[in-house]
Amino acid sequence: MIKLLKPVDVKSNEKQALLWSWLYVFALFLAYYTLRPIRDELGAAGGVTQLTWLFTGTLVAMLMLTPLYGYLVKHWKREKFITISYRFFMLNLVVFAMLMAMATGDVLVWTGRIFFIWVSVFNLFVVSVFWSLMADIFNTDQGKRLFGFLATGSTIGGIAGSAFVSFFADVFSNYILLLMAILLLEMSVLAAKKLSKLGEIELRASNSAGRFNQEIGGGVLDGLKRTFQSPYLLGISGFILLYSITSTVLYFQQAEIVNSTFSDRAERTAFFANIDLWVNSLTLFFQFGLTGRMMKYIGILPVLSLLPLFSVISFAALAMNPTIVVFVLVQVSRRVANFAFARPSREVLFTRLSREDRYKAKNVIDTLIYRSGDQIGSWGYAGLGALGLSLTGISWLTVPVCVLWFGLSIWLAGKEDVD
Repeated sequence: MIKLLKPVDVKSNEKQALLWSWLYVFALFLAYYTLRPIRDELGAAGGVTQLTWLFTGTLVAMLMLTPLYGYLVKHWKREKFITISYRFFMLNLVVFAMLMAMATGDVLVWTGRIFFIWVSVFNLFVVSVFWSLMADIFNTDQGKRLFGFLATGSTIGGIAGSAFVSFFADVFSNYILLLMAILLLEMSVLAAKKLSKLGEIELRASNSAGRFNQEIGGGVLDGLKRTFQSPYLLGISGFILLYSITSTVLYFQQAEIVNSTFSDRAERTAFFANIDLWVNSLTLFFQFGLTGRMMKYIGILPVLSLLPLFSVISFAALAMNPTIVVFVLVQVSRRVANFAFARPSREVLFTRLSREDRYKAKNVIDTLIYRSGDQIGSWGYAGLGALGLSLTGISWLTVPVCVLWFGLSIWLAGKEDVD
């Protein structure tokens, strides 16, 4: 374990919290990447038209859950709302497993549609909670040094989950994979409890002892209000929104290309799992030591702006040659840039916020704003397709969106005033 920490600039009082945090995110992403190929296969099987409505259903679910999340954060200590919310998702998985094992006909079809929406909500919610906790535990300086390493936990968990599904997609039924995910989520709960018990005396005794696991308080809708009151939070929202729009466009292009290439359900599931495997394997190469040291020595700007800049190149390449080979290269490379560089650097931005904003405003941005981008991307893609634009034409239209996104990342990285 000591050797594992060598690529990281970690201090002795940070090691225990860092390792429990790593275990937390590893188990979380191992569970998610066990579920993700199932979701993607169900989404692709329904075609682009069905995907548009599934994305709309996801946004509606987010709108309903945001006030509930605000209520839980207001009234419960952090450890309590993490535990109860994660176990609520685990109970959902038990229900889905039973339906997938026994349902047939239209019931099974609707189970798949609801599961697609559920996984999309689940992913954003549980990951947002994790990074909110990290922004609460570690300050900005610690985030620059340690978040790159923490991201390796999500990557290794993704590799393990993707590899497992890729190898055993035709062996284990979907409901068996769901039951495995339940056990992994319980591991995340145990790690979160351990982190809360460590307390901040070990990490931040100098300036914030005594409030580490207190109720966050405030109003139920404060996160939504703060998101639109603060230029800094609006900037982060814009970054997430443009990322979501471009990701959704690429996701719809994926459905078109994959459906025209593969006809077998198991082949599609394995294909998605193989993409996840390549993404996480390459991401890990960059995350071990490189991301954290880049943010520490050259600052957030180059790291944060890399994904928007690369996206300009990616959509131009896809416009010129919209084949499955180019798509795989674009999808893998773009997601590597996101996981290895953009995600850790933008999470550092949240460490500058107040404690209430780290949970409430961050969750609004990570869920509601993100899924609003899905809606713009999905209905925009459907509308452009109805007007007769091909995959090539839509890709060219996405290029200037990425240019705007690149400019916003430059402004955001240099922003000092968070209000």
